[in-house]
Amino acid sequence: MKSCRSSTGNRVRIPTLFRKERERRMGTLESIGEVMSNVIWMRWGWIVGVAFLLVSGAGWAHGQTPEKIIIDTDIGDDVDDAFALALAVKSPELQVLGVTTTFGDTEARAKIVDRFLGEVGRGEIPVLAGKATPVKSSMSQRKYGEGGHFAKASHGDAVEFLLEQIRKYPGEITLIAIGPLMNVGAVIDKDAATFRKLKRVVLMGGSVRRGYGDLGYTPPVAPIPEWNILNDVASAQKLFASGVPLFVMPLDSTQLKMDEVKRAFLFGQGTAVTDQLTVLYHLWGQETPTLFDPMTIAFVLRPELCPVTGLHIRVDEKGFTREEPGAVNAQVCLDSNAEDFFRFYLKRVAGN
Repeated sequence: MKSCRSSTGNRVRIPTLFRKERERRMGTLESIGEVMSNVIWMRWGWIVGVAFLLVSGAGWAHGQTPEKIIIDTDIGDDVDDAFALALAVKSPELQVLGVTTTFGDTEARAKIVDRFLGEVGRGEIPVLAGKATPVKSSMSQRKYGEGGHFAKASHGDAVEFLLEQIRKYPGEITLIAIGPLMNVGAVIDKDAATFRKLKRVVLMGGSVRRGYGDLGYTPPVAPIPEWNILNDVASAQKLFASGVPLFVMPLDSTQLKMDEVKRAFLFGQGTAVTDQLTVLYHLWGQETPTLFDPMTIAFVLRPELCPVTGLHIRVDEKGFTREEPGAVNAQVCLDSNAEDFFRFYLKRVAGN
């Protein structure tokens, strides 16, 4: 502690050491009591300052309250969902009310979330499962959820949880949708009026002007149906027509390639969060992850990382998200700076 050392760096334990140092710089002090008073006030100031930093995030420093979010995810296939969840739990600006799983074997996905949250010390966050749908993938990270000792035998209903939380906090919740939109569509079908009481939806989905593989410096690729939209077109259509403030992070701005240098830096940190990401990355079994989903969390935290433009988007029957004339129904991020994103992401997630 700084308050326990002299200006020369020697630990101060005997009053005479204080006197000698102060005599050299300021002259003899009137009393040892004055020295001890100064030390006590310095120590208390240091403790209060550190305590403030520990309980506050960057946004809190300006008196902000945590933003309430719910994450709706298809974690377990591609690995970017886990990277999004990591950013959320490392951000004190966010109050994660719950995580809901969607698409395919939703119970298996929920167990992956159970273990991740338990391993990183956030087991208090509720995990709910959406209605299962026919399985279309082998789920590369399934074994992760089957290991450890945090997985629950069963999970509550995602749709009921979403409605319950929206009623409890009307106008306060940001729903972050980073999977196919089955749960979203089911909530709209069950109680559209309550769904409209969300503060906003931040969606990773769609392909407006650029398709898969169009990184901005590569040859252009035309827009194509994107995974999260394509796997439940009807629910996507309901969302875009719902009237809820909608912020969209499409392929245009989310093809963020995490190269070997960045992976080595993150996985070498040895924290609870980065260790879980390392395990899930290796279970995923591919080389370079594309961090589509984390941009949604980054946008909530730092909107300047993905500037949005008001557009009218129509989801057609094939899953294309078509930009057309008409009243604005979505704020869409059409471009982002990958280096700015990774500078923020890596610093935040790697931090202790």
